[in-house]
Amino acid sequence: MNQYKKVVVKIGSTLLTAGGKGLDREMIAAWSEQMAQLRAEGLDVVLVSSGSIAEGITRLGLKSRPSNISELQATAAVGQMGLVQAYEACFQAHGIHSAQILLTHADLSNRRRYLNARTTLRTLLEFGTVPVVNENDSISNEEIRFGDNDTLGAMVANLIEADLLIILTDQQGLFDSNPTHNADAKLIERADARDAKLMEYAGPSGGHLGSGGMQTKVSAAQLATRSGTHTVIVFGKLDDVITRVVRGEALGSFLEASEGHLAARKQWLAGHMRCAGELSLDEGAVKVLLDKNASLLPVGVKAVKGVFNRGEVVACLAPDGTEIARGLVNYPSDECKQIIGKASSAIPEILGYQDDPELINRENLILMKA
Repeated sequence: MNQYKKVVVKIGSTLLTAGGKGLDREMIAAWSEQMAQLRAEGLDVVLVSSGSIAEGITRLGLKSRPSNISELQATAAVGQMGLVQAYEACFQAHGIHSAQILLTHADLSNRRRYLNARTTLRTLLEFGTVPVVNENDSISNEEIRFGDNDTLGAMVANLIEADLLIILTDQQGLFDSNPTHNADAKLIERADARDAKLMEYAGPSGGHLGSGGMQTKVSAAQLATRSGTHTVIVFGKLDDVITRVVRGEALGSFLEASEGHLAARKQWLAGHMRCAGELSLDEGAVKVLLDKNASLLPVGVKAVKGVFNRGEVVACLAPDGTEIARGLVNYPSDECKQIIGKASSAIPEILGYQDDPELINRENLILMKA
Protein backbone atom coordinates (compact mmCIF):
# COMPACT_ATOMS: atom_id res chain seq x y z
CA MET A 1 0.00 0.00 0.00
CA ASN A 2 1.28 3.47 -0.87
CA GLN A 3 2.09 5.67 2.10
CA TYR A 4 1.45 8.81 0.03
CA LYS A 5 -1.89 10.15 -1.16
CA LYS A 6 -0.93 13.48 -2.77
CA VAL A 7 2.18 13.77 -4.90
CA VAL A 8 3.72 16.69 -6.79
CA VAL A 9 6.17 15.81 -9.56
CA LYS A 10 8.52 18.52 -10.83
CA ILE A 11 10.46 18.03 -14.07
CA GLY A 12 13.22 20.43 -15.10
CA SER A 13 14.04 21.95 -18.49
CA THR A 14 17.34 20.16 -19.07
CA LEU A 15 15.72 16.80 -18.41
CA LEU A 16 12.65 17.54 -20.52
CA THR A 17 14.50 18.82 -23.55
CA ALA A 18 17.38 16.35 -23.78
CA GLY A 19 19.91 19.10 -23.18
CA GLY A 20 18.23 21.59 -25.48
CA LYS A 21 17.49 19.34 -28.47
CA GLY A 22 13.72 19.74 -28.28
CA LEU A 23 11.20 17.91 -26.11
CA ASP A 24 12.22 14.39 -25.16
CA ARG A 25 8.88 12.87 -26.11
CA GLU A 26 9.95 9.34 -25.23
CA MET A 27 10.70 10.36 -21.66
CA ILE A 28 7.57 12.50 -21.43
CA ALA A 29 5.56 9.43 -22.45
CA ALA A 30 7.31 7.33 -19.81
CA TRP A 31 6.75 9.85 -17.01
CA SER A 32 3.13 10.33 -18.06
CA GLU A 33 2.55 6.57 -17.99
CA GLN A 34 3.91 6.40 -14.44
CA MET A 35 1.73 9.30 -13.27
CA ALA A 36 -1.28 7.73 -14.97
CA GLN A 37 -0.56 4.52 -13.08
CA LEU A 38 -0.54 6.41 -9.77
CA ARG A 39 -3.84 8.04 -10.67
CA ALA A 40 -5.32 4.65 -11.44
CA GLU A 41 -4.27 3.55 -7.96
CA GLY A 42 -6.18 6.44 -6.40
CA LEU A 43 -3.35 8.92 -5.78
CA ASP A 44 -3.68 12.61 -6.51
CA VAL A 45 -0.88 13.76 -8.81
CA VAL A 46 0.07 17.29 -9.84
CA LEU A 47 2.81 17.84 -12.40
CA VAL A 48 4.95 20.98 -12.28
CA SER A 49 6.74 21.15 -15.60
CA SER A 50 9.44 23.43 -16.86
CA GLY A 51 10.27 23.45 -20.53
CA SER A 52 8.19 26.15 -22.18
CA ILE A 53 11.13 28.48 -22.78
CA ALA A 54 13.44 25.63 -23.79
CA GLU A 55 10.83 24.30 -26.23
CA GLY A 56 10.24 27.81 -27.54
CA ILE A 57 13.97 28.21 -28.19
CA THR A 58 13.89 25.03 -30.28
CA ARG A 59 10.71 25.96 -32.16
CA LEU A 60 11.99 29.44 -32.98
CA GLY A 61 15.44 28.21 -33.96
CA LEU A 62 17.23 30.40 -31.42
CA LYS A 63 20.86 29.67 -30.63
CA SER A 64 20.61 30.51 -26.93
CA ARG A 65 18.18 31.44 -24.16
CA PRO A 66 17.10 35.09 -24.60
CA SER A 67 18.13 37.54 -21.91
CA ASN A 68 15.60 40.23 -22.83
CA ILE A 69 12.40 39.78 -20.76
CA SER A 70 10.03 40.45 -23.66
CA GLU A 71 11.84 37.87 -25.80
CA LEU A 72 11.70 35.38 -22.93
CA GLN A 73 7.95 35.96 -22.59
CA ALA A 74 7.38 35.49 -26.31
CA THR A 75 9.59 32.39 -26.40
CA ALA A 76 7.65 30.91 -23.48
CA ALA A 77 4.33 31.58 -25.21
CA VAL A 78 5.48 29.67 -28.29
CA GLY A 79 7.00 26.82 -26.30
CA GLN A 80 4.03 26.36 -24.00
CA MET A 81 1.96 25.20 -26.95
CA GLY A 82 4.30 22.31 -27.68
CA LEU A 83 4.63 21.40 -24.01
CA VAL A 84 0.89 21.20 -23.43
CA GLN A 85 0.29 19.25 -26.63
CA ALA A 86 2.90 16.70 -25.62
CA TYR A 87 1.44 16.08 -22.17
CA GLU A 88 -2.15 16.02 -23.38
CA ALA A 89 -1.35 13.41 -26.01
CA CYS A 90 0.51 11.23 -23.52
CA PHE A 91 -2.14 11.36 -20.80
CA GLN A 92 -4.94 10.82 -23.33
CA ALA A 93 -3.24 7.56 -24.31
CA HIS A 94 -4.11 6.36 -20.80
CA GLY A 95 -7.63 7.76 -20.80
CA ILE A 96 -6.73 10.66 -18.50
CA HIS A 97 -7.35 14.35 -19.04
CA SER A 98 -4.65 16.86 -18.24
CA ALA A 99 -5.26 20.51 -17.38
CA GLN A 100 -3.04 23.55 -17.85
CA ILE A 101 -2.48 25.84 -14.86
CA LEU A 102 -0.22 28.88 -15.34
CA LEU A 103 0.77 30.75 -12.19
CA THR A 104 2.73 33.84 -11.23
CA HIS A 105 4.19 34.58 -7.82
CA ALA A 106 1.43 37.14 -7.30
CA ASP A 107 -1.19 34.40 -7.65
CA LEU A 108 0.13 32.66 -4.54
CA SER A 109 1.06 35.72 -2.49
CA ASN A 110 -2.41 37.25 -2.84
CA ARG A 111 -4.67 35.40 -0.41
CA ARG A 112 -7.80 35.51 -2.55
CA ARG A 113 -6.00 34.25 -5.62
CA TYR A 114 -4.19 31.67 -3.49
CA LEU A 115 -7.52 30.22 -2.38
CA ASN A 116 -8.87 30.32 -5.92
CA ALA A 117 -5.81 28.44 -7.19
CA ARG A 118 -6.11 25.89 -4.40
CA THR A 119 -9.80 25.35 -5.06
CA THR A 120 -9.20 24.91 -8.79
CA LEU A 121 -6.42 22.38 -8.23
CA ARG A 122 -8.47 20.41 -5.72
CA THR A 123 -11.44 20.34 -8.08
CA LEU A 124 -9.28 19.18 -10.98
CA LEU A 125 -7.96 16.36 -8.79
CA GLU A 126 -11.52 15.41 -7.84
CA PHE A 127 -12.29 15.21 -11.56
CA GLY A 128 -9.46 12.68 -11.93
CA THR A 129 -7.21 14.88 -14.06
CA VAL A 130 -3.48 15.49 -13.84
CA PRO A 131 -3.01 19.27 -13.57
CA VAL A 132 0.11 20.47 -15.38
CA VAL A 133 1.43 23.59 -13.67
CA ASN A 134 4.00 25.99 -15.08
CA GLU A 135 5.09 29.50 -14.31
CA ASN A 136 3.24 31.99 -16.49
CA ASP A 137 6.45 33.08 -18.21
CA SER A 138 4.56 34.77 -21.04
CA ILE A 139 3.36 37.56 -18.73
CA SER A 140 5.73 37.34 -15.75
CA ASN A 141 8.45 39.92 -15.25
CA GLU A 142 11.47 40.07 -12.98
CA GLU A 143 9.39 41.41 -10.09
CA ILE A 144 6.88 38.56 -9.99
CA ARG A 145 8.78 35.56 -11.44
CA PHE A 146 9.31 32.54 -9.21
CA GLY A 147 12.79 32.36 -10.71
CA ASP A 148 12.72 28.61 -11.03
CA ASN A 149 10.16 25.85 -11.11
CA ASP A 150 11.70 24.08 -8.12
CA THR A 151 10.26 26.89 -5.98
CA LEU A 152 6.99 26.67 -7.87
CA GLY A 153 6.88 22.93 -7.19
CA ALA A 154 7.29 23.53 -3.48
CA MET A 155 4.60 26.22 -3.46
CA VAL A 156 2.20 23.90 -5.27
CA ALA A 157 3.02 21.22 -2.69
CA ASN A 158 2.14 23.74 0.02
CA LEU A 159 -0.99 24.69 -1.89
CA ILE A 160 -2.46 21.16 -1.97
CA GLU A 161 -0.68 19.96 1.21
CA ALA A 162 1.08 17.20 -0.70
CA ASP A 163 2.68 14.27 1.09
CA LEU A 164 5.60 14.11 -1.32
CA LEU A 165 7.42 16.39 -3.76
CA ILE A 166 9.51 14.53 -6.34
CA ILE A 167 12.07 16.74 -8.11
CA LEU A 168 13.30 14.97 -11.22
CA THR A 169 16.70 16.24 -12.31
CA ASP A 170 19.73 15.31 -14.41
CA GLN A 171 21.74 14.53 -11.25
CA GLN A 172 21.58 11.44 -9.03
CA GLY A 173 20.63 13.61 -6.09
CA LEU A 174 22.36 15.84 -3.54
CA PHE A 175 26.01 15.07 -2.77
CA ASP A 176 28.16 16.28 0.12
CA SER A 177 30.50 17.86 -2.45
CA ASN A 178 30.58 18.35 -6.20
CA PRO A 179 30.84 14.84 -7.72
CA THR A 180 32.21 16.35 -10.95
CA HIS A 181 35.30 17.57 -9.12
CA ASN A 182 35.48 15.09 -6.24
CA ALA A 183 35.46 11.36 -6.96
CA ASP A 184 34.88 10.68 -3.26
CA ALA A 185 31.69 12.75 -3.07
CA LYS A 186 28.93 10.89 -1.25
CA LEU A 187 25.25 10.93 -2.08
CA ILE A 188 23.10 12.33 0.73
CA GLU A 189 20.56 9.52 0.82
CA ARG A 190 18.47 10.86 3.69
CA ALA A 191 18.49 14.07 5.75
CA ASP A 192 16.26 16.53 7.56
CA ALA A 193 15.17 19.09 4.97
CA ARG A 194 15.87 21.89 7.44
CA ASP A 195 19.52 20.91 8.00
CA ALA A 196 21.58 24.05 7.29
CA LYS A 197 24.44 21.94 5.90
CA LEU A 198 22.37 20.93 2.89
CA MET A 199 22.65 24.36 1.29
CA GLU A 200 26.42 24.25 1.72
CA TYR A 201 26.50 20.87 0.00
CA ALA A 202 24.37 22.15 -2.89
CA GLY A 203 26.92 24.67 -4.16
CA PRO A 204 26.20 27.33 -6.80
CA SER A 205 23.10 27.20 -9.01
CA GLY A 206 22.54 27.63 -12.69
CA GLY A 207 22.28 26.10 -16.13
CA HIS A 208 22.01 27.49 -19.64
CA LEU A 209 18.48 26.17 -20.18
CA GLY A 210 16.84 26.38 -16.77
CA SER A 211 17.25 28.97 -14.04
CA GLY A 212 17.58 26.54 -11.14
CA GLY A 213 20.33 24.36 -9.72
CA MET A 214 20.85 22.11 -6.71
CA GLN A 215 20.60 25.05 -4.32
CA THR A 216 17.12 25.87 -5.59
CA LYS A 217 16.13 22.23 -5.10
CA VAL A 218 17.30 22.24 -1.49
CA SER A 219 15.55 25.58 -0.96
CA ALA A 220 12.39 24.07 -2.45
CA ALA A 221 12.61 21.13 -0.04
CA GLN A 222 12.91 23.55 2.86
CA LEU A 223 9.87 25.45 1.61
CA ALA A 224 7.89 22.23 1.10
CA THR A 225 8.57 21.07 4.65
CA ARG A 226 6.46 23.97 5.95
CA SER A 227 3.37 22.01 4.95
CA GLY A 228 4.79 18.68 6.07
CA THR A 229 5.81 17.62 2.56
CA HIS A 230 8.80 15.29 2.10
CA THR A 231 11.05 15.88 -0.91
CA VAL A 232 13.01 13.46 -3.08
CA ILE A 233 15.65 14.80 -5.48
CA VAL A 234 16.40 12.06 -7.98
CA PHE A 235 17.74 11.33 -11.48
CA GLY A 236 14.68 11.52 -13.70
CA LYS A 237 15.65 8.95 -16.32
CA LEU A 238 15.78 5.94 -14.01
CA ASP A 239 13.32 3.26 -15.07
CA ASP A 240 9.91 3.79 -13.44
CA VAL A 241 11.46 6.44 -11.19
CA ILE A 242 8.23 8.10 -10.12
CA THR A 243 6.37 4.94 -9.15
CA ARG A 244 9.43 3.49 -7.43
CA VAL A 245 9.92 6.60 -5.30
CA VAL A 246 6.25 6.74 -4.36
CA ARG A 247 6.36 3.10 -3.28
CA GLY A 248 9.22 3.83 -0.92
CA GLU A 249 12.28 2.66 -2.81
CA ALA A 250 15.43 4.49 -1.66
CA LEU A 251 16.42 6.48 -4.74
CA GLY A 252 18.19 9.83 -4.88
CA SER A 253 18.12 12.09 -1.85
CA PHE A 254 15.17 11.91 0.56
CA LEU A 255 14.83 15.22 2.43
CA GLU A 256 12.45 14.64 5.27
CA ALA A 257 9.84 17.03 6.63
CA SER A 258 10.14 16.55 10.38
CA GLU A 259 6.71 18.06 11.08
CA GLY A 260 3.34 16.79 9.90
CA HIS A 261 0.83 18.84 7.92
CA LEU A 262 -1.06 20.12 10.92
CA ALA A 263 1.95 21.18 12.98
CA ALA A 264 3.56 22.93 10.03
CA ARG A 265 0.33 24.70 9.10
CA LYS A 266 -0.19 25.84 12.68
CA GLN A 267 3.33 27.18 12.85
CA TRP A 268 2.86 29.04 9.57
CA LEU A 269 -0.43 30.65 10.58
CA ALA A 270 0.66 31.46 14.11
CA GLY A 271 4.08 32.85 13.42
CA HIS A 272 4.28 34.10 9.86
CA MET A 273 1.07 35.94 9.09
CA ARG A 274 -0.24 39.29 10.28
CA CYS A 275 -3.93 39.41 11.04
CA ALA A 276 -5.91 41.59 8.66
CA GLY A 277 -8.91 41.89 10.99
CA GLU A 278 -10.71 40.56 14.04
CA LEU A 279 -13.85 38.55 14.76
CA SER A 280 -15.38 38.88 18.24
CA LEU A 281 -16.99 35.63 19.34
CA ASP A 282 -19.63 34.77 21.89
CA GLU A 283 -18.97 32.30 24.71
CA GLY A 284 -20.67 29.48 22.86
CA ALA A 285 -18.41 29.82 19.84
CA VAL A 286 -15.33 30.00 22.07
CA LYS A 287 -16.33 26.78 23.81
CA VAL A 288 -16.98 24.97 20.53
CA LEU A 289 -13.62 26.02 19.09
CA LEU A 290 -11.64 25.10 22.21
CA ASP A 291 -13.44 21.88 23.13
CA LYS A 292 -14.44 20.39 19.77
CA ASN A 293 -11.81 21.64 17.30
CA ALA A 294 -14.70 22.75 15.12
CA SER A 295 -15.12 25.28 12.33
CA LEU A 296 -16.21 28.83 13.09
CA LEU A 297 -19.78 29.48 11.98
CA PRO A 298 -21.34 32.93 11.44
CA VAL A 299 -23.87 32.40 14.22
CA GLY A 300 -21.15 32.54 16.89
CA VAL A 301 -19.68 35.89 15.84
CA LYS A 302 -20.81 39.14 17.47
CA ALA A 303 -18.69 41.79 15.74
CA VAL A 304 -16.25 42.35 12.88
CA LYS A 305 -13.30 44.73 13.04
CA GLY A 306 -11.04 45.77 10.19
CA VAL A 307 -11.21 45.59 6.40
CA PHE A 308 -10.13 42.30 4.87
CA ASN A 309 -10.67 40.11 1.84
CA ARG A 310 -11.59 36.46 1.51
CA GLY A 311 -8.60 34.30 2.31
CA GLU A 312 -6.84 36.74 4.62
CA VAL A 313 -5.87 35.86 8.17
CA VAL A 314 -8.15 37.15 10.94
CA ALA A 315 -7.96 36.84 14.71
CA CYS A 316 -10.80 35.26 16.70
CA LEU A 317 -11.32 36.99 20.04
CA ALA A 318 -13.08 35.81 23.19
CA PRO A 319 -15.52 38.23 24.90
CA ASP A 320 -12.67 39.46 27.15
CA GLY A 321 -10.57 40.36 24.09
CA THR A 322 -8.16 37.40 24.31
CA GLU A 323 -7.12 35.94 20.96
CA ILE A 324 -8.09 32.29 21.09
CA ALA A 325 -7.67 31.39 17.41
CA ARG A 326 -6.85 32.69 13.99
CA GLY A 327 -7.47 31.46 10.50
CA LEU A 328 -8.19 32.11 6.84
CA VAL A 329 -11.60 33.73 6.52
CA ASN A 330 -14.00 32.62 3.78
CA TYR A 331 -15.80 35.95 3.29
CA PRO A 332 -14.65 39.59 3.03
CA SER A 333 -15.29 41.92 5.96
CA ASP A 334 -18.30 43.69 4.44
CA GLU A 335 -20.06 40.38 3.85
CA CYS A 336 -19.04 39.03 7.27
CA LYS A 337 -20.86 41.97 8.87
CA GLN A 338 -24.03 40.98 7.05
CA ILE A 339 -24.04 37.31 8.06
CA ILE A 340 -22.64 37.28 11.62
CA GLY A 341 -25.12 36.05 14.20
CA LYS A 342 -27.05 34.24 11.47
CA ALA A 343 -27.42 30.55 10.69
CA SER A 344 -25.32 29.29 7.80
CA SER A 345 -28.50 28.33 5.97
CA ALA A 346 -29.35 32.04 5.72
CA ILE A 347 -26.15 32.99 3.85
CA PRO A 348 -27.51 32.46 0.30
CA GLU A 349 -30.54 34.62 0.99
CA ILE A 350 -28.49 37.39 2.63
CA LEU A 351 -25.56 37.51 0.21
CA GLY A 352 -27.14 36.03 -2.89
CA TYR A 353 -24.57 33.22 -2.94
CA GLN A 354 -22.71 30.86 -0.61
CA ASP A 355 -19.10 29.82 -1.01
CA ASP A 356 -18.81 28.08 2.35
CA PRO A 357 -21.16 27.49 5.31
CA GLU A 358 -18.31 28.42 7.69
CA LEU A 359 -16.61 31.72 8.27
CA ILE A 360 -13.40 29.77 8.91
CA ASN A 361 -13.06 26.07 8.17
CA ARG A 362 -11.32 24.06 10.88
CA GLU A 363 -8.63 23.02 8.37
CA ASN A 364 -7.69 26.69 8.06
CA LEU A 365 -7.98 27.56 11.75
CA ILE A 366 -5.50 27.22 14.60
CA LEU A 367 -6.00 27.61 18.32
CA MET A 368 -3.80 30.19 20.04
CA LYS A 369 -4.96 29.20 23.52
CA ALA A 370 -5.52 25.64 24.66
